[in-house]
Amino acid sequence: MTYLCVPIFATSQAQALRDIAAATEAGADMIEVRLDRADGIDIVDVVRSAILPCIATCRPTWEGGSFGGTEEDRVDMLRRAANSAAYVDVELEAGRDFIEELEVLAYSGRKSFAELIVSNHDFSGRPERLYNIVQEMNALRADVVKIVWTARTIRDNLEAFELHQAKTKPTIALCMGEAGLLSRVLAKKFGAFLTFASLAQGEETAPGQVTIHDMKRLYRWDALGPNTKVYGVVAHPVRHSMSPAIHNAGFDAIGFDGVYLPMLVEPSYESFKAFMETFVPFEGLHLSGLSITIPHKENALRYLKEKGAEIELLAEQIGAVNTIAIEAGRLRGFNTDYAAILDTITQALSITREELADLRVAVIGAGGTGRTAVACLAAYGATVVVYNRSREKADALAAEFDGKSGKVVAARMEKLRDNCCHVLVNTTPLGMHPNVDASPLGEDTSALRADMLVFDTIYNPMKTKLLRQAEAIGAKTVGGVEMFVRQAAAQFSAWTGEAAPTAVMRAVIEHRLAR
Repeated sequence: MTYLCVPIFATSQAQALRDIAAATEAGADMIEVRLDRADGIDIVDVVRSAILPCIATCRPTWEGGSFGGTEEDRVDMLRRAANSAAYVDVELEAGRDFIEELEVLAYSGRKSFAELIVSNHDFSGRPERLYNIVQEMNALRADVVKIVWTARTIRDNLEAFELHQAKTKPTIALCMGEAGLLSRVLAKKFGAFLTFASLAQGEETAPGQVTIHDMKRLYRWDALGPNTKVYGVVAHPVRHSMSPAIHNAGFDAIGFDGVYLPMLVEPSYESFKAFMETFVPFEGLHLSGLSITIPHKENALRYLKEKGAEIELLAEQIGAVNTIAIEAGRLRGFNTDYAAILDTITQALSITREELADLRVAVIGAGGTGRTAVACLAAYGATVVVYNRSREKADALAAEFDGKSGKVVAARMEKLRDNCCHVLVNTTPLGMHPNVDASPLGEDTSALRADMLVFDTIYNPMKTKLLRQAEAIGAKTVGGVEMFVRQAAAQFSAWTGEAAPTAVMRAVIEHRLAR
């Protein structure tokens, strides 16, 4: 069993008891009582009042905690806690004498005495002696070994998984920070002794802790097992992606054994390649599918080509992959944005795809989504004008797709105000959360007209500044939610072989965005 442990800072007797009760009600399996900030608290009474087993620890400032008192006082507090807590967590560097004292007491036959967790934390990054430190802790007569460090990249999670796979006694191996989220959620999959989840947002005791609500509801903690298939969205940034919410809700709806996670991968091609080369073959991870978004759609296509992987002809023609399916190490790349863009626009205008040939469309942006928009609109005969900060990139994109049914030309951004288009499509991240006050038009709305459709592919927020600007002059608007749900549903079906529960997925994203 992997325990879901909620850590709380005990600052008063009443607060500690209240938080323990709240964590118990939220579904925690264990409580860590942090005594760093305790003043006048009867730790014995607090621990004995808890229904769940408790870990007592008092983390000093020299190992990332808040306790600034004397070592003698800290050790005395832990000695007292050891008489009532289920576990006491002591730092490896706290001193051999104290650890040995606890070992003697713990193994003296006193059943009421706490078991011993020996821990090491590195907030600056991966310890140079990572495996030596773990070996050193394993050599002690500790019941549990714990090592936690700040992830440098997402690949650090794999080392945490390897430590669990090679463990000789109960082990906690976790990575801190945004890039370390996988180690926390997938701890159960790899048989960790426990993982931590904060009681609420803002009450984390270490960087990167997920709330217990999100761990259980968003990341499907109770459904996770050793054979759970892993999916994720590869992006930078990735923190605010709604993809985990809708895909995990979809897995719940059809009873599929999968979990979908945000995967922070640095923007360069080298970082994307290193991620794929290490994650795809990792034994026991069961990585089965990826959503690819900013800035990796072109990186994904390049990587798949280098590997000689199967690539959907359409995705190769577009020059952007937004979906990868993985089965027994075999990679397939395709693009689900194409149909989603077409269907979003045609539905908003109540026209057929063939009627796009009668329209002039302004596309802002020449990245992965911009390429897809240009490709699909040109394929159905629309006249497309590409606007981009880099004129060279816009020219290259226009030259690539011009004449493939529709006409495609490039223009400078400042010429956008003179456009005569029926549809304006924004494919840039300008206006995306958290930069909600940004717009690809800035403050100049002269490019907008009441008789045009303005489509912003951004879905968070549902109503971007660009859409508000368009509505103010009476233009018809459509946001990115519809496109997002459509492309995600196609991914879901490709991965699971099941029809996507689109109503559930749409309801989840609209609910989360409305908060």
